[in-house]
Amino acid sequence: MSLLGDLLGGLAGGNSSGATGGGQSLLTTAVELLNNHPGGVTGLLQSFHSQGLGDLAASWLGNGQNLPVTADQIQSVLGNEQVQQFAQKLGISPDLASGQLAQILPALIDHISPNGQVPQGGVAAEGLSLLEGLFTGGSQPAAQV
Repeated sequence: MSLLGDLLGGLAGGNSSGATGGGQSLLTTAVELLNNHPGGVTGLLQSFHSQGLGDLAASWLGNGQNLPVTADQIQSVLGNEQVQQFAQKLGISPDLASGQLAQILPALIDHISPNGQVPQGGVAAEGLSLLEGLFTGGSQPAAQV
């Protein structure tokens, strides 16, 4: 099983906070955050670069190990408003939301960029939709990502 699969399996199997609906709700909300971030995934990665965390974000694109990100770094890059919106959608505290994002974002970005490149244009959204469908019980379309 992939790192993302392991992570999502663990989240769906038992979220210690008890505050979210499990991995599906977390994944769906994380995918929505990526889609709605100014500039999408590329914009989010640029935000990490502008905060001096470019090497960290670049590791999520490569084929090697994903460097971990902390909840404080997530808070710094996304800002209070985005973290609070994410937390509100899940019904959890902003601190817990930052921690959840720190766990899932590296694996999620790694998974949608299998060749180390973020898909451009509509392909990025299509890839996120495909990924969301895979983990929320939707059907797997035959589209190439």
